[in-house]
Amino acid sequence: LQNDHKALMKQVEEALHQLHAREKEKHARDEAEALAEARSQTHSLPQAFAKVNAVTPGSPASVSGLQVDDEIVEFGSVNVNNFQNLQNIATVVQHSEGRPLSVTVIRGGKKVHVGLTPKRWAGKGLLG
Repeated sequence: LQNDHKALMKQVEEALHQLHAREKEKHARDEAEALAEARSQTHSLPQAFAKVNAVTPGSPASVSGLQVDDEIVEFGSVNVNNFQNLQNIATVVQHSEGRPLSVTVIRGGKKVHVGLTPKRWAGKGLLG
C-alpha cells in the first residue's frame, strides 16, 4: 500500500513538473511574440522628415493642436519622398492660406492627423 502511494505521488510530481515547464515555455513564447509585434508596429510608422521645435501660443499651429516635438510625416502634399528643404513647406503654406491642410505627425510613437489652416494672425508668419 505504501509503495503504491509513493509511485502514484511520483507520477503526480512528474506531471506537475511537465505542466509547469509547458506553461513556462508558453509564457516565454507569448512574450517573444508580443515583443516582435511591438517592434513591427514601431517599424510600420512612416518616416518623418521634420520636427516641430516651437509653437507660438495663439497661433494657427497652436490652435490646430500641433505640439513641440511632433515629427512631421506629411504636410499637405509634402512627404518624405518629395521633401528637399523647408522651402517646400513654405510654398505649400503660401498656396494654402485660408484653406485647411492635412498634416500627419508622429506624437508619442503614434500617428496623429492634424487639420491646420494657415492664415494671417497677430504674430509672425501664417503658422506660428
